[in-house]
Amino acid sequence: MSSDRPNIVFILSDQHAANVLGCYGDDIVQTPNLDRLAAEGVVFENTYTPSPICVPARMSLLTGKYPYRQNCWTNSDALNSDIPTTAHALGAVGYLPALIGRMHAIGPDQLHGYARREIGDHITDWYGGFAYSLGVLDKAQRPFKESLVYSGPGQMSYELVDREVTKNSLAYLDEIAEKRKNGDIAPFSLNVGYMLPHQPYVADPEIYKLYEGKVSPPKLSRPEDEGGDTYLAWWRQQTGLNEITEEDEIRARTAYYALVDTMDREIGKILDKLEEHNLLENTLIIYSSDHGDQLGERDLWWKQTFYDGSAKVPLIIKWAGELKSGERRDQIVNLVDVSAAIVEAGGCEPLPGIDGKSLLPIARDNEAKWGDTTYSEYCTDGLLAWSGGRVLQSRMIRQGQWKFNYYHGCPSQLFDLKNDPDEMTNLTDDAGHREIKNKLEDQLLLDWNPEAIDEDILARNKEKAILKAWAQSVKPADTFRWETKMEDNWLASD
Repeated sequence: MSSDRPNIVFILSDQHAANVLGCYGDDIVQTPNLDRLAAEGVVFENTYTPSPICVPARMSLLTGKYPYRQNCWTNSDALNSDIPTTAHALGAVGYLPALIGRMHAIGPDQLHGYARREIGDHITDWYGGFAYSLGVLDKAQRPFKESLVYSGPGQMSYELVDREVTKNSLAYLDEIAEKRKNGDIAPFSLNVGYMLPHQPYVADPEIYKLYEGKVSPPKLSRPEDEGGDTYLAWWRQQTGLNEITEEDEIRARTAYYALVDTMDREIGKILDKLEEHNLLENTLIIYSSDHGDQLGERDLWWKQTFYDGSAKVPLIIKWAGELKSGERRDQIVNLVDVSAAIVEAGGCEPLPGIDGKSLLPIARDNEAKWGDTTYSEYCTDGLLAWSGGRVLQSRMIRQGQWKFNYYHGCPSQLFDLKNDPDEMTNLTDDAGHREIKNKLEDQLLLDWNPEAIDEDILARNKEKAILKAWAQSVKPADTFRWETKMEDNWLASD
């Protein structure tokens, strides 16, 4: 294996809104470590997730394909094991790709090409497998009003998982350094998967105090022209968001800021360890998240929509000697483009038939040729408790200054992000924008058929019914799972 191939360190968080980062303009949150990474690398301003929900976004990041192209739409869908991933590609050219922490894959394949995995997920490997409980915070980790009601200073298991992820990642880098001392200079590939800042919105009391009284309530109200027949109106009703108070919102937002701070401290330990062992030379470091969090804007929380707070993610790339420091990029990119970039950087054969295009050329040169279009999709199968039994097909296209959101069977949305960056004025029914609306809708539906997806999801639901019954009866073992203890979760008393 050629020693001139880079080391690859990919740090992926869960549910980190791009705007809650110092290097993205937030002047309240303290993120010195990610800010340092940004100052030494390239920051991408317009990065979108393939799906604003965990499993399909993460599987798309592995395969470089949009959810509909890998038949993995929801959090109960398994990715087929015979689909090549970035980990497979790296392994094929001699890397031993390691994953420490979160993957969030469903099904028997809990490696998907990784040669080494540690810590694992807090959830079961199986649809219908052994559930976990957060004790007093149970239900607060899911999209329900409880995540806001039960928020504030305290402790929750996800932070404990991340501490272990950092601990094992540091040990891995110590191991690499020891190998270097013994003459093994083979490049390494390490993926670090964090849970934070995903809800429950519960943070270390001392760090919470740093933000108490500094975090304001959401600035954007519910759009007046939204209408009661929209998917979003139904979603608020389904999840109890119409019952939330401003006090709940401020407390949850404050905790979220503290969770981002907490995560940044963990990431700082990894960056410091790389520097301590002189492992920064020819090392490609990437930080991103699987999706964002709306944090109460427009009376919406979590992800599950195409507003930028939900669908846009941070992306910072550092590669000493290859990329310039302190640069920013406005091009519209997607996490599937990150997949393609990792494969290119590793000197691998391109993954066949992927949707992603390596963004390394524009990372190197802002004038390099690049398109201005990307997609995101969000589908539900009606099986998870928070879905209310609803099967939904929706997709977003972002093209230049325009964003069009298609909700099958519900009113759509068209936003002019140049003149309306807060996405508050829906132009779908505006006669002056009919041409651009029709153009984007035609393009969005060209290779994405909501009726066919609906048929496939409903057919797969019948299969999942058998898989769920099997898991509950057979009780198969989880191969990579972190033990969640109810007593580790608590809220500080007033």
